[in-house]
Amino acid sequence: MIVINFKNYAVGKKALKLAKKIERYLPEAIVAVSAVDIKEIALRTKLRVYAQHVDYFEKKATTGFDIPEDVKSAGAVGTLLNHSEHPLRAEIIARTMDRCDETGLKVLLCVNSVKQGYAYRVFRPEMMAFEDMELIGSGRSISEYRKSEVKRFVDKLKYSRIKLLCGAGVSSENDVRAAYQLGCKGVLIASAVANVKLSKAEKLLRAISLSG
Repeated sequence: MIVINFKNYAVGKKALKLAKKIERYLPEAIVAVSAVDIKEIALRTKLRVYAQHVDYFEKKATTGFDIPEDVKSAGAVGTLLNHSEHPLRAEIIARTMDRCDETGLKVLLCVNSVKQGYAYRVFRPEMMAFEDMELIGSGRSISEYRKSEVKRFVDKLKYSRIKLLCGAGVSSENDVRAAYQLGCKGVLIASAVANVKLSKAEKLLRAISLSG
């Protein structure tokens, strides 16, 4: 399972072009895109589209929040939560998870340590991604530089029925392969695809698709 977070690196026309490249090489991938691009990408590709974040608020007098119903209406089937660049307190995660359950949005919950991952299993997200904050955007993959921690993460949560992923610094097909070998069901990728020229992103997408 490949999840690609566009962050705010790829927005608008760039986001759509990138999404179409991802669809060509990795049609089963999930893309987490800016709220402004959810509808366009959901309509013009067959990719599974996730929001990068939602809030637990309801459709009332709430300004400046991403409401789960609105995100779903735009075409998203899920959302990231608690990304290291948008961390949430545990009580906020719990409330937001409840709202996602109500609206039928799937959740990829990000955690920054094995300890946090084990504690947050009680939220029962569909997926959980272990990311090392120090490696994000570094080009040094968590599946290479934090092998023992990734393995502990998988071992601690293997009976949880949560699909386990890892992310941070993933930038080659070898990094993806190493994550699978450590027991992960997939990876969360961002900068290596979304913060490079489209030709370079395409090269990596092709390599991942050919690596099996």
